[in-house]
Amino acid sequence: MAATRSTTFWVAGAVVAVAALFLLRSVLLPFVAGMAVAYFLDPLADRLEKAGCSRTLATVIITGSFVLFALAVMLVVAPLLAEQIGKLAAHLPDVVDALRDRIRPLFLKLTSRLNAEEQKELGQAAASVAGDAARWAMELARGLWSGGMALVWLLSLMFITPVVTFYMLRDWDRMTAKVNAWLPLRHADTIRSLAREIDRTIAGFVRGQASVCLILALYYGIGLTLVGLDVGLIVGLTTGFLSFIPYLGAISGFVAGVGLAVAQFGDWLPVGLTALVFLIGQSLEGNILTPKLVGERIGLHPVWVMFALLAGGALFGFVGVLLAVPVAAVIGVLSRFAMDRYLEGPHYQGGTDGDA
Repeated sequence: MAATRSTTFWVAGAVVAVAALFLLRSVLLPFVAGMAVAYFLDPLADRLEKAGCSRTLATVIITGSFVLFALAVMLVVAPLLAEQIGKLAAHLPDVVDALRDRIRPLFLKLTSRLNAEEQKELGQAAASVAGDAARWAMELARGLWSGGMALVWLLSLMFITPVVTFYMLRDWDRMTAKVNAWLPLRHADTIRSLAREIDRTIAGFVRGQASVCLILALYYGIGLTLVGLDVGLIVGLTTGFLSFIPYLGAISGFVAGVGLAVAQFGDWLPVGLTALVFLIGQSLEGNILTPKLVGERIGLHPVWVMFALLAGGALFGFVGVLLAVPVAAVIGVLSRFAMDRYLEGPHYQGGTDGDA
């Protein structure tokens, strides 16, 4: 009876939390982002405390340095991005025409081997895919900008997130100690053990993957710019920052970069160099960056990460994307814990609870 009441209590609490998250998803972005940044920077604050700084002073130093760094990056990179975005928007029709002219001979060579009926079906399929992609892109853009929410999100991230980060980082140890004191005494040790495993998983993925994304963004941006791609900085930064989604960043960046290179350059050598930049980047990510910075035993399978990101974005928008990996880590740790208990229990091994 007591176990039933306990289960009902926790299930009801989880339902209320999910319902509140869904209802408040439009205003939670700066707070979730601030909490994520505070979690990311907490180890640095702990190191400054060990060096003799007070928690408040360490928070001031870290938050101020972070804000100054972000402003410096925006002042340096934003004009370049604005210039390249304007150039891309102005020459986009020419880029599409050039890309079509380059692909047309290959398409004609392919269709020459097909009969009239097969050519008609191929054309209809291509037109359908292109139309669906265009509609999806327009709906995505309309959803992002509807009601001026994009501007509200941007302003909230710029002005509210630093404040939230400061207070969360300053009070992080105090809050975790308070939550630790609230744990049910009977299960406190088990919950602490699970919390440490969850923290290890989240830290290994989020902090490590953030470092990987930053390094790849710089590499791709600089590499594509040196190749001579007109919008190489945009493509490179976008590819790097999308690398937190397994395979999506690499595939989308490769397709966009090589496609733009084919449209821009008259020679195939720069196109090959563009492809080489992406191949080297993937080699660095798979063989050096990810094993060193993320690790291979974090317990988050790439397919599970992709599903969590897509599900979080579909249900809760950008807030869901930010919360997807932590929630996936929690579910993964709890699932492994439940499976271990099952394998050790009487339902798997046979017998009764008393025998176990």
